[in-house]
Amino acid sequence: MQSINFFAVDLGATSGRTILGSIVGGKLEQRELTRFSNPIIQTGGHFFWDIYALYNEIIRGLKVVAEEQIEIASIGIDTWGVDFVCIGKDGGVLRNPYCYRDPHTDHAMEEYFKLISKEKVYKKTGIQFMQFNSLFQLSTLRKNKDSALEVADKILFVPDALMYMLTGEAVCEYTILSTSQMLDPRTKKIDPELIEVIGLKESQFGRYVNPSDRVGVLTPEVQQMTGLGAVPVVAVAGHDTGAAVAAVPAQNERFAYLSCGTWSLLGIETKDAIISKKSFEYNFTNEGGVEGTTRFLKNICGMWLLERSRKEFKDAPANVNELNASAMEAPPFRSFIFPDAPDFANPASMIEAIQNYCRKTGQPVPETHQEIARCIFESLAMRYRQVIGYLKDLAPFPIERLHVIGGGVWNQFLMQFAANSTGLEVVTGPIEGTAIGNIMLQAKAAGVVGDLFEMRRIIANSIEMKTYQPQDSDAWDAAYQRYLEITKTN
Repeated sequence: MQSINFFAVDLGATSGRTILGSIVGGKLEQRELTRFSNPIIQTGGHFFWDIYALYNEIIRGLKVVAEEQIEIASIGIDTWGVDFVCIGKDGGVLRNPYCYRDPHTDHAMEEYFKLISKEKVYKKTGIQFMQFNSLFQLSTLRKNKDSALEVADKILFVPDALMYMLTGEAVCEYTILSTSQMLDPRTKKIDPELIEVIGLKESQFGRYVNPSDRVGVLTPEVQQMTGLGAVPVVAVAGHDTGAAVAAVPAQNERFAYLSCGTWSLLGIETKDAIISKKSFEYNFTNEGGVEGTTRFLKNICGMWLLERSRKEFKDAPANVNELNASAMEAPPFRSFIFPDAPDFANPASMIEAIQNYCRKTGQPVPETHQEIARCIFESLAMRYRQVIGYLKDLAPFPIERLHVIGGGVWNQFLMQFAANSTGLEVVTGPIEGTAIGNIMLQAKAAGVVGDLFEMRRIIANSIEMKTYQPQDSDAWDAAYQRYLEITKTN
């Protein structure tokens, strides 16, 4: 049986890769072609991404395809959200894009709310307030008279910009636009009022496209560089979380999902946006999903806490799985932190930030790497329970299980803690959900698969899943009350 091959570009905030995927006999097969770093560049008091380096890595992956004489049906690109590239009237990239971690947006929300109130912005967009959202980045650039924005003909989000560099077509993909805090989820277009107050027009963004829409084909220049022909480039879920959620192997709608990596994204999939007084108070977000769905979710801190702490540990195992296991040597429920406290956003020392938090809240201070890791895992599990509680209050259906995708799946102790804390059955996998979602949306564009649930059936048949059942509910219930008491001031 001849397979149809798809080329997926999966870009994260620290690294990226290109993957070859195909569906054979009702199962998904994939092979990593290239892997590369995606470092943040610090210069001139700011933090940037290197859009040219990312483009060059895509070209390198495509050259591998040509060298191996692999026929690909299409190319799809997913990346992190919110960041964007300014394009000039001559079609050239005006400057490398700012990174969302750049501090220039400190206090940006408060400045913008002088133009349009916080309540009105949420009512229009239903998006969680975070200072690095595109709307506040653009407002900051306008306030600072940024030279690139002043002359920008087009503003393209990162995956859209890379597709533009490959095809010459300027588009604005639905799921990545939804991260910007500029999208009206009812019309699925940019709300003009939100951008007009900062001197921008809807026409400065590309034509609207949805996941599985064809954008264009490789330009003659790219064809010559790679040795490929006029391969189509397809808009997948440009936002990596949108692609990952498309890969959740759920059997029905009655589930919550947790994309567990550097960030934890916890939510549900709904037909329509949920914009209400309660969702505003809980600061939930309504982001675009595939087939017109909405990802109703909350961005919360994730393995960033451990990733940063690991760099400071002196005597911890170098192997992360051994480190995770060593946390079980520490006493349970000794200390808790509120993972989303500003203290942990980007401290000079994560260990000191955790210790200071415990000290100021009158708890035992974790000293060893075992105690610090256990504190992180239990605190994340408690935060999951808290957000699941909000979801149960807002969801239009009962939540019966929690599907977990992403690299955090490897941490079996955290997964068991998540089941214990939430009281839900936890089903893990796939680990590389983003790339799988990217490939499946290309397959849909090619007519290889039909709808979302057919995609999910194929994924379920193609991966190994593990199920965790809740344990020790009485102990976790009591500990959760302590967690709420300790973190109530945050």
